[in-house]
Formats: sequence, structure tokens, C-alpha cells
Amino acid sequence: MQLRKATRQKAKLRIGLSAPSGFGKTYSALLLAYGITGDWSKIALIDTENGSGELYSHLGDYNALPLEAPYSPERYIEAIRVCENAGMEVIIIDSISHEWEGVGGILEQADSIGGGFQSAWKQLTPRHEKFKQAIITSKAHTITTARRKQDYVLQETTNRQGKTVQAPVKAGFKEVTREGWEYELTVNLEIINANHYARASKDRTGLFADRPEFVVTVETGQQLKEWSETGVDVLQLALKEVEECTDVECTKKVWHKYPNLKEVAEFKSAVAEKGESLKAEVQEGKVVEQEEAPATEQGISNEQAEQILELLKHPAQAEATVKKVTNSLYSLSFEKAAQTIEVLQKKINTYEKAQAHA
Repeated sequence: MQLRKATRQKAKLRIGLSAPSGFGKTYSALLLAYGITGDWSKIALIDTENGSGELYSHLGDYNALPLEAPYSPERYIEAIRVCENAGMEVIIIDSISHEWEGVGGILEQADSIGGGFQSAWKQLTPRHEKFKQAIITSKAHTITTARRKQDYVLQETTNRQGKTVQAPVKAGFKEVTREGWEYELTVNLEIINANHYARASKDRTGLFADRPEFVVTVETGQQLKEWSETGVDVLQLALKEVEECTDVECTKKVWHKYPNLKEVAEFKSAVAEKGESLKAEVQEGKVVEQEEAPATEQGISNEQAEQILELLKHPAQAEATVKKVTNSLYSLSFEKAAQTIEVLQKKINTYEKAQAHA
């Protein structure tokens, strides 16, 4: 555990776009994506909206990946991996709402599992979390769209008979996904009307703070890309830490320190190679140590004990011999030191008995 100076690191963008149907989520997402990468061929759109993602093909040659029911978390994850493996720089997931309440989505599966609330969610929460992690740890920039629908709350009121009852009251629009998704995002933009005006409900960049409602454009994506690149390159920082490791335990700590890089080939390779190199050094060091001082690694054998006792009979050599044995004991593990002392003690006892009968 160590304090260090806070440093903003370069990061992949995690952008959310939400709106009621027909307000321009897909179109806005494509403009953002192009602003981020500047290359239509590096954009992939995972389309759960019955082909609506391809209605804007006139904008450029982006890639589309249709995703049909069942809308399980695992199928979304598989689609994301396909896009990553194809080298896409921006992945649009249009939309994540189906994973929550679509055919084969989380809510439908919860109903089919049955057995009460806790039984269903004990199984489904880990699966939903893996879906979230696939998005927020992706090696590509990600843009997720979500539907918004009218939300209601129950409010106490008095009916015509004078009785107090609870009645549903409109409470604005709510994203169709599990509550709390926007907390995982860099920016969450709500498109609030059919003229495509948006406002930020979550903004870690500060680009949209106190900004009036605006229309999402390619320039919006360019601003976000510029913000994401001002900071320390996380990959280069991690590679430097790996290189500076002097033991295998250090490489393990660096590996777990950067979970977002675990799927990056360069980082995986660097950690693996450094780990193997350090292991080889340790093994080589052990071989040399065994060759030079076998007693230090393994204790002493009966034959070595006999030789030591023979040397101890000669006063001129006794002091040097005692020092050598003592130094060996200090460098041994507790178990090996105990074994060495036991061997010597047996030989001394045998020697003393022989002297007594002489």
C-alpha cells in the first residue's frame, strides 16, 4: 500500500446516449463515433433495433453487426469481442435496453427462473455485471444507447369518496436498463426532444458543465477524443512498471493493478515475458548456489558431519570450521538448520560414547 501523486491517465471513452424512440440516438452515436476516430471503417455498430442502424449508411462505410433475440448478456459480450478482434476503434451498442427488458433479457430470465426475488437475482446479477465489465473495460471506445420511457411513482391522494389512496403520478423519463448505469460512464447525454437537443446528466470531462442544451455533432466527438488523450498513457506507464520489476510477485501486482489492460496483447506479453525471465533467473541462482554451497541449501549429509568432526579434532582448524558451520546455519531455513544441528548432534553423541569406552 503506497501513496502516489494523483495523475490523470489517458483513457478510453465510455459514452452513454439515451432518449425516447425517434429522438436520434443512433444518428447522434454515429456522429460522435466519427468525431472520435475520423475513420468510418473503424466504427462498429451492434444493432438490436431491427436493422435501423444501417439506415444511416450514407454517412460512411461503418460496420454493422445485427444482434437478434435472445438478448442475453453473453450474446452482447460475444458481439463486443467480435468487434474488438476485428480492430474496431469505436463500438456502438444500439441499444443496451434489450439486455435488460428484451426477449431473453435479464428481466424475462428473472421471471422464468422463479423461486423468489433473491433466487433469481443471485444468478442474474453476476451475468449482468460481466456484461457491464465487457463494455467499460473494452480496448475500444464504447458508445451505448438506451431507450427512455415515462416513469411513474405512487403518490397518496384523496379520491371522490374522501378516502386516501395511492395513485400513479408521472415522474419524468427513465433509462431502460438497470439503475446506476450512468455512474460507469465518462459522459451520459440525454437527448431531450425531436430536434436532437442534448444535455449532460453525467460529465467527468467538464466539457459540458454549465453548457446550455446542444445538438450532438462530429465536433462533439472530436472534443471528447482530445480530452481522452490529455493525460498519462496508461499502457506505457504499466509497461514501465513491469520492466522495473525485480521479482515475480511484483509482476503479479502490476497485472492486477491494471485490469483494463488485461486484454491488451502488448501488456499481456510483457508481463508473461518478464515473469518467465525472473523465474529463470531464480532457478539459475538456485543451481549456482547449490553448486557452490550445497550445505546452505540442503543442510549437511552424514559424510559431511564426519568430515566436520574430524576437522574439529585439530585445534588449528577448529575455529575456522566452527565459523563456517555457524555461517551456514544462519543462511539456512529454520527447517534445514534444525536438520543440520540434529545430524551433528547425533555424530557428536556417537563420538563421545566412543571416547568414553576408549
